[in-house]
Amino acid sequence: MGLPGSKAPPERAGQVLEILRVTVAVLILIHGVYRLSAGLVAPFGTWLDSLGFPFGYGWAMAVTLYELVGPALMLTRRWTSFAALGHAAILTLGMILVHLPAGWFVVGGGRNGMEYSVLLIVSLLAIAWAYWPRRGATG
Repeated sequence: MGLPGSKAPPERAGQVLEILRVTVAVLILIHGVYRLSAGLVAPFGTWLDSLGFPFGYGWAMAVTLYELVGPALMLTRRWTSFAALGHAAILTLGMILVHLPAGWFVVGGGRNGMEYSVLLIVSLLAIAWAYWPRRGATG
């Protein structure tokens, strides 16, 4: 047992990273599964069209499919950094378009703000960094 402020053992840090990777992947996967199963891809596409995105339905379907495939890659530790960076980019755009105008707080001091998006984006960037392939590494 270490004193407060001491470094955690490397194996514990690795376990925490695994928990973060799995949790974030499952949260994103649930989002994609829900949108697809609830028939919300078309309304998402219509909303993107209304913002001036060309081929809104195509973009909506692409994001939804990425929310299904990306977490599967992250859960199996395949192309983890690539999948995490892609999700971070999608969430950043969503944060700018949807949550930033609503302010910071999701609940309490406001509604539908960007605090949850920031947490997910930082988590995804940390995952991408931790799983970034080392030069010359094999396996």
